[in-house]
Amino acid sequence: MDCCQCQGIEGLFNQREAARRLKAFQRKGPQTSTRVLLDALRAAGIEGATLLDIGGGIGAIQLELLGAGASSATDVDASTAYISAARDEAARRGFGDRVTYQHGNFVELAPAVAPADVVTLDRVICCYHDMRGLVGASAAKARRLYGLVYPRDSWLARVIGSGINLTLQIQRNPFRFFIHRTPDVDSVLRDAGLRRSFLRTSGVWQVAVYVRP
Repeated sequence: MDCCQCQGIEGLFNQREAARRLKAFQRKGPQTSTRVLLDALRAAGIEGATLLDIGGGIGAIQLELLGAGASSATDVDASTAYISAARDEAARRGFGDRVTYQHGNFVELAPAVAPADVVTLDRVICCYHDMRGLVGASAAKARRLYGLVYPRDSWLARVIGSGINLTLQIQRNPFRFFIHRTPDVDSVLRDAGLRRSFLRTSGVWQVAVYVRP
């Protein structure tokens, strides 16, 4: 991965962070905003569906949806530590043979990634500078449902984001946190033929599900 952002992801989302997040997931389950997304997707129907989980982290969405009836999942992530943690947890829960893992920048890998019934990006577009490239490429892979969690376009989120970026700059980590305008994200998805069927806020995050008519 050549992009500075992806290099920063490797440094920030390292083995220590992956272990911490996996331990929290094993103890408490998915984070609140992730749980909201999962409930909305289950309500829309995921029995027998294939899943493409972009920036899947330690595998929370994959594991929860496979347990709820999804048939298989593909995890694309820029962090080798997260992929390792997700793979180990999937094997521990008996889903190891139902998940495929790809490491790298999804925008670069997209031409070789197969479409899926359900595509998810949980706290992912805030980690990428080219929102239009990421959302456009991922939306093209969604045959039926597209779910995402991303920051609300609010002053509080921007203050928090500025604080995060200042800390990263001091640490000399090239990773940056981005807050993309909600109308811009929605516009890219609508141009891809998707329409929003669900929207809910959770703290500084917003959870949205789009469907392909």
